[in-house]
Amino acid sequence: MKLPYEWQIGLRYTRTGKRSSDNGFISFISLISMLGIALGVAALIVVLSVMNGFQKEVRDRMLSVLAHIEILSPIGSMPNWQLTNNEARQNSSVLGCAPYVDAQALLVRKNSVNGVTVRGIDPALEPQVSDISTKIKIGRLVDLKPASFSIVIGVNLASALGVTLGDKVMLVAPDGDFTPADMLPRFKQFTVVGIFESGHYEFDRTLALISIIDAQSLFQLSAPTGLRLRIKDMQHAPEVARQLTVTLSGHQYIRDWTQQNKTWFSAVKIEKRMMFIILMLITAVATFNLVSSLVMTVTDKQADIAILRTLGAQSRSIMKIFIIQGVTIGFVGTSIGITLGCILAVSIPWLVPLIEYAFNFQFLPPSIYFISELPSDLVMVDVIKIGTIAFVLSILATLYPSWRGAKVHPAKALRYE
Repeated sequence: MKLPYEWQIGLRYTRTGKRSSDNGFISFISLISMLGIALGVAALIVVLSVMNGFQKEVRDRMLSVLAHIEILSPIGSMPNWQLTNNEARQNSSVLGCAPYVDAQALLVRKNSVNGVTVRGIDPALEPQVSDISTKIKIGRLVDLKPASFSIVIGVNLASALGVTLGDKVMLVAPDGDFTPADMLPRFKQFTVVGIFESGHYEFDRTLALISIIDAQSLFQLSAPTGLRLRIKDMQHAPEVARQLTVTLSGHQYIRDWTQQNKTWFSAVKIEKRMMFIILMLITAVATFNLVSSLVMTVTDKQADIAILRTLGAQSRSIMKIFIIQGVTIGFVGTSIGITLGCILAVSIPWLVPLIEYAFNFQFLPPSIYFISELPSDLVMVDVIKIGTIAFVLSILATLYPSWRGAKVHPAKALRYE
């Protein structure tokens, strides 16, 4: 099928001309604009994919220790936790439920004193709500037996205390016992039976796990402080939490994993948005080059425009020619950028180690970053958003040059031809 003459002329203008060196220069500028759009789109896709990868990696490491949803009692303990447990399991989204005790304490070893978050757990039920059992480097989680006063700590905490499997540590509870002389803190000696490595510095440095029975005894609690839940899709945690608020009896405080780390996730979201805006400016600069390229084309093709006008072409047809030229450059540049960006984003897991090996350096040294590999998570929604914005900017860049071309007066353009 033969294309309309506007399409034929517009597509021909995107190719290198043969009549003069000026045409070749203009086409070179068009090529630079196309490559600028492609590089901007590709860079944006790669950077956002890496940021998504970091966010996913940190989130997954957090959730290997954290539960998707926590149900807490406002009075500090949950005497009827079995009833709450049964009611929570009635929700079809809940996969697992386990009681726990949460408290703050000091862990002492010789001259080393570290503040820790003590979590009393049931080793048999804990795998239902977290992946901590798969993160144990030394020892076993099942060795947290009731009344054995054993403890599992993070690898960074173990390093800070200088302990390993079988060593003794002193756990000091902040709320002590009152005596006629003064209040004395409660303390108990625990044996290290496991060391875990979640990959998240905060948890590996400040989290200590003990038996829930030992935790209730040490902190003088008659019942667990709450329940931890795992659901089918962690992205639906806020929605499931709202459902549980309605269905659970009694007064409970329910929080999901997004609330527990709200500040961090908000910071990442803002950082990603700002990075998107900054990198999109690269594409905007390329579209400015497209404007200059089309303006130069209009100036160079004034005689052609005048001849078309004398042959009966209307102003909207002239505009259509240059819009087609600009849109073609924008479409090709955006398509190349999307293809290149997706290939690079998918290739990062093996491409970065190859570059590190070839040049003998590391992008993320393990001594500085707790993630030693550069992660990447290509999200198609981001790709569609980037491609759409780049293409729309290319269309907008054609409006002024095409309008200027439509305003060319035939008589003035042909006066000196």
